[in-house]
Amino acid sequence: MDSKQSTNSIFESAACFQGLYPEELEKLADKKTRVQYLKGENIFKQGAFSPHVTYVLSGLVRVYLQTGHNRQLNIRLAAPGDFLSFSSVFGETTYHYSALAVKDAWVCMIEKDALRELLQNNADFALRIVSRNCRNEQQLLDVIGNLSYKQMRGKLASALLYLSSEPFRQENVFKYLTRQDIADFASISTESTIKFLKEFEKDEIVELKKRDIEIKDMKKLEVISRNS
Repeated sequence: MDSKQSTNSIFESAACFQGLYPEELEKLADKKTRVQYLKGENIFKQGAFSPHVTYVLSGLVRVYLQTGHNRQLNIRLAAPGDFLSFSSVFGETTYHYSALAVKDAWVCMIEKDALRELLQNNADFALRIVSRNCRNEQQLLDVIGNLSYKQMRGKLASALLYLSSEPFRQENVFKYLTRQDIADFASISTESTIKFLKEFEKDEIVELKKRDIEIKDMKKLEVISRNS
């Protein structure tokens, strides 16, 4: 199977590309470059020129803001089927955040004009993209809410709930994340993250297995997230 056929089959199986006509899939395959990034490699950096849209084929990608010297705020994890830097389709010329592979990942770099044409000509595709962007917008609002009014225990509980939510249940993502990564999702210090994780384990809310974290009592975690 050649590269174009392989990419076509992946596009066809992805929810947001279902409903595209064969000629649209063919054109999309002609306007992409497939690239592998190893764990720990930057896919792109905040502030750099944004020449294309990135589509995650496989792996896991951490999306974060650089908020100061050696300070980061993790916004979300991008899984297979997610777009990155989609705003470049609408004229944004630089990346507003950074993306890093937390496990080996394959991505497609798709030309902006090709996606813009699809959005203009295929209403079903446009609707699927809007739906995905709404989900990402809700996650961003959750991050802002987490920063604004929650105490540290609540911030960590919210981060753990997000990292164990539906998109990541098939594969435990905690084994790919350091305690610093989790701290940057919660916007608290690494030391506080370690401290509260131990407290959660003592209260039988989580079980710690080296880097891995198993959620034992989701309801208690939800209560802490709401009330702390």
